[in-house]
Amino acid sequence: VQLQASGGGTVQPGGSLRLPCAASGSIFRINDMRWYRQSPGKQRELVAAITRTGRSDYGGMVKGRFTISRDNAKKTGYLQMNNLKSEDTAVYFCNAEVVRIDVITADYWGQGTQVTVSS
Repeated sequence: VQLQASGGGTVQPGGSLRLPCAASGSIFRINDMRWYRQSPGKQRELVAAITRTGRSDYGGMVKGRFTISRDNAKKTGYLQMNNLKSEDTAVYFCNAEVVRIDVITADYWGQGTQVTVSS
């Protein structure tokens, strides 16, 4: 099983980015999907989470600006980031709890994608 995060880049303050996270491999079902971020010198923090049925939750620092979503048929999660601020600059990681076809449930991480907000 692999998670592939993409969509990062450099954007001006107030701009938007959309980060996809595509899962592939021997997947029976994807349970919760999450996005984390980590800035230099800081601990990794939870940005947003979404259940299989679409119930979402957000860290206080992004509530109202970021939207997490998913397409179960495509095995892909998304993080829509609007009104970006300089403090959103970080490496963003996707994470998912995956039930494999061998009925083993495990946690998987994507490789991270850099988001830089700068004028």
